Amino acid sequence: MRPRLSASAVVLAFALAACSSGSTAVPSASPVSSGPVASTAPAALTVYAAASLKGALAKVAQAYQAATPGTTITVSTDSSSALETKIEQGAPADVFLSADTSNPQKLVDKGFASGPVVTFAGNLLTVIVPASNPAGIRTPADLARSGVKVIAAGDAVPITKYAGQLIANLARQPGYPPGFAAAYTANVVSKEDNVAAVVAKVELGEGDAGIVYATDAKSSTKVVTISVPTGANVPATYGGAVVKASQNQAAATRFLAWLAGPDGQAILASLGFLPPGA
Repeated sequence: MRPRLSASAVVLAFALAACSSGSTAVPSASPVSSGPVASTAPAALTVYAAASLKGALAKVAQAYQAATPGTTITVSTDSSSALETKIEQGAPADVFLSADTSNPQKLVDKGFASGPVVTFAGNLLTVIVPASNPAGIRTPADLARSGVKVIAAGDAVPITKYAGQLIANLARQPGYPPGFAAAYTANVVSKEDNVAAVVAKVELGEGDAGIVYATDAKSSTKVVTISVPTGANVPATYGGAVVKASQNQAAATRFLAWLAGPDGQAILASLGFLPPGA
């Protein structure tokens, strides 16, 4: 297994490692970065990204395209696990951006990535409820209350792993009832394909609550958040990799390095993402 690189080391690592060279095409916009990326041949990049990155990547792609004239970026989002499987099956992606590090590490371990996993963002978890909060949920302990309908994601989706860790941590908090974790699990009424679908169902009132990333909650005007005790929260680390089958290796490498560098980090921070490892 190859080691993961932090954002601070990524630019040097990729300079040494670079080799030659539903989807949404993101239109170009005015520059947001501090300056142009080193002059390179135009490239058309396809980025497969976790559903929780959809809004952020619209801004990231616009800024990068403005900094690299002639470059176009098409973003396709879904659960990280589903995208990792598609890449293994030959889907034409250049860069994979996951809501965890284990899915890109699978590509590295199986020979589907041309370089190590690069961590580029962090996140925390929160509980969301519909704006009207029909179930009257006040604390995360209410997720185990009889009759509460919890919307979750599929077992292979990264948010499910993080949520499971959060529930286990909450169960050890003072004041949480015996059997809290089992009661929470019994209240799960659906398992969605990705975290964006969890948010959408809660927004529509098809469930009383869901556990999502803090950035998902921040970007929605149709939900309110229920605070999670700081000591119980679970940090999520996002990792990316350049796909080995990419026909744009050098361009893909530069984009991932830029995302993990100061310009990409500034955009992610403005949207509520944390530095990797924070």
